[in-house]
Amino acid sequence: MTHDHTHHTPDSHKPEPQARLPWYRTWTGLAGLGVAAVAAVYLSLYHVTHVLDALPFVLLLLCPLMHVFMHGGHGHGGHGGGSDSADRPNKGGSP
Repeated sequence: MTHDHTHHTPDSHKPEPQARLPWYRTWTGLAGLGVAAVAAVYLSLYHVTHVLDALPFVLLLLCPLMHVFMHGGHGHGGHGGGSDSADRPNKGGSP
């Protein structure tokens, strides 16, 4: 019967770095969401006409913001790889 008698250095038992929490699960994020919720309730109860007057401008502002912030999952990292649909093999069987 053989046993593993390798000696471990103190560095070999380092804990793995923890994954970073999303912003809305931090204390600052929760406080910001709470303030935003209170502001939304206040505006919806006492300033409905102002909110409705600003709604078209908010929608116009939302378009470029969505364009900037929602392109994260498209894989724009490498443009020279030839990832065109014509280069992919056909899985359906017919050409």
